[in-house]
Amino acid sequence: MEADPQSIKALIAAELSCVADKRVVDFVAQRLVEPTRVLRIWHYGDPGQRFPCWTVLTSHGEGIAYCEHGFGPHRPWGLVWTEGDDLRQSIGQDSEWFDTFLQAVKESVLADLPVWRVFQSASGSSPQPITEEADWNTTWKEVERLRTENPAMRYDCETTAL
Repeated sequence: MEADPQSIKALIAAELSCVADKRVVDFVAQRLVEPTRVLRIWHYGDPGQRFPCWTVLTSHGEGIAYCEHGFGPHRPWGLVWTEGDDLRQSIGQDSEWFDTFLQAVKESVLADLPVWRVFQSASGSSPQPITEEADWNTTWKEVERLRTENPAMRYDCETTAL
């Protein structure tokens, strides 16, 4: 049975109910749209092959879609373009599809929210946060600076908000 808007909204609500950080829940909720069915081009099959995908979130010309075909059902949540005629019709690449809605959120719109920190770890040790929360770009600049200053340590940009 093919997905429908109500079942997709229920999947999203179930995942968001597990997020303790209200900033993330509110941020995502502001970007959710009514699930809209779009036939997207599947570039890995027969020429012109298309699958129904449901756009569920949009932000700055990008979005998150749910698709039971193509990379689904194993990775049904994908990052897609929502603007530009050619781009808007494509399912995209396998590296842009995820097991869960929240994984797709983390790899896309969450970059705008100041929930990112630099985590430091030495070989064999658990990563520890060493900075206050900031946006994605600011945090990555700090990661790069620290990696240059101390290449013996590992520095990563990560969030504990999800």
